[in-house]
Amino acid sequence: MNIYRAGWLAKLLALVTMGFLMLPLMAVIPVSFTGKRYLSMPEGDWSLRHYASLLSSPEWLGSLLHSSVVAVCAALLATLLATAFVIAIWYRSGAWTRWLIGLCMLPLIVPPVVSAMVLYFMTTRISRIAPGLGYDSLPGVILAHTLLIVPFGVINMLVAISRIDRRIELASRNLGASLWQTTWMVILPNLRLAMLTTFLLCFVLSWEEIAVTLFITSWEVVTLPRQIWGGLRDNVDPVVAAISTLLIGIVLLLLLTRMAIESWRNARRIG
Repeated sequence: MNIYRAGWLAKLLALVTMGFLMLPLMAVIPVSFTGKRYLSMPEGDWSLRHYASLLSSPEWLGSLLHSSVVAVCAALLATLLATAFVIAIWYRSGAWTRWLIGLCMLPLIVPPVVSAMVLYFMTTRISRIAPGLGYDSLPGVILAHTLLIVPFGVINMLVAISRIDRRIELASRNLGASLWQTTWMVILPNLRLAMLTTFLLCFVLSWEEIAVTLFITSWEVVTLPRQIWGGLRDNVDPVVAAISTLLIGIVLLLLLTRMAIESWRNARRIG
């Protein structure tokens, strides 16, 4: 008998909790098929008009493109910066490193509105020097998002690098490897999975960012959250429900694909 096997009560509580969390999301799906021009449940008039509007709208497609570019670039930059920071801290650990970590965590304790105002003044100042790199530009939004999500990447990478045995670094240096060779051939391979999870975490955080984006963009760069904000504020466009349903479907597809791959790997190991 496996003492760690979950009983029926634990499974029931898990199902109830999952249903409680998923019910508000599931309510969005039928709303996306309404035939009316405002958010409402379909009353026998199921329609795909809002999905057609989504796929034919340059505003919505442009916002998807902007969000994808910003999220990918910001996540890459944040992952690289977080990885470089934690490796440097790991190599040169000392009393002053905790001050550096605390300094890096400052954006987490600052209210989002304050961060948005600071980044607004920063991007407008940059615009005076380089108009294409500051306010209401893709590089400016990428820079602002990177500054916001780097602390989350640092936390994830600190946890990952703390699990590395320092003896492998000492063994590598004793065998004649230089500092760069040790980093590239010993340390980074042990951080590959952590870097991937950090990238995914930072991607999601950048993808859903709205507070700062409202401050540092105007007309040129409209991300998906900003477009959704406008659709809900101006005319309560049901296209918002359609894009939400598509995003839910994509996430569920990715989760099912991951589960299928893990099941296939487990089956190969047993076989």
